[in-house]
Amino acid sequence: MPRHPQIKICGLTRDDQAEACVAAGADAIGLIFYSKSPRHVSDTQGARIAAAVATKAALVGVFVDAAEDEIMARVTACRLTAVQLHGQESAALVERLKNSGLTVIKALFATRPPGFARAGDYRPAAFLVECGQGDLPGGNARAWKWADAIAIDTTFPLILAGGLAPDNVNKAIAAARPAAVDVSSGVELAPGIKDMNKVRRFISEVHNCTTATPLAPVFNERRSSC
Repeated sequence: MPRHPQIKICGLTRDDQAEACVAAGADAIGLIFYSKSPRHVSDTQGARIAAAVATKAALVGVFVDAAEDEIMARVTACRLTAVQLHGQESAALVERLKNSGLTVIKALFATRPPGFARAGDYRPAAFLVECGQGDLPGGNARAWKWADAIAIDTTFPLILAGGLAPDNVNKAIAAARPAAVDVSSGVELAPGIKDMNKVRRFISEVHNCTTATPLAPVFNERRSSC
């Protein structure tokens, strides 16, 4: 049955906005645990957002070359259901985190390592693919040739990121046919502060995009809040 890609809104710093994103139709909320990011959240912020989201969406912690014990401490403190590894993490770490019951997403990049050719080294729940240019590991608002993602040699689902916004996400989905899309700066007023009008427009655009290709969900289906 045709369906639209799932939606992850990343870089949330406020519990009220996380709750609003889920109410608007987001399937996953991303929290960044990387101190150099302007969207970095503390354990206290993460726990508040987790309480607001509850079981209504996946809660994804984004890490960059963090130690395993640090990741697991944040999983416990913020009730994360998934982790996104956005650095040079090993395939062995991916396996250990998977064995702990987490959904594990590994980032691959078009312009820096680990590149798309490394897809065969990992067995995550999904790959997040983006450009990789800029000062930060992610969140640099860099659009790229999204169609290049189609050539990645993997059977694992792809989450498309990098320069996505309400005005171009339909074109990006048509080019790359991802299982999910990930947006942060493309729906912001300032780093970590979302423009809810843009969020709603983004979600509406994605919901209008369907594919005849079966798309297994990356994130667990959202539960009813009733």
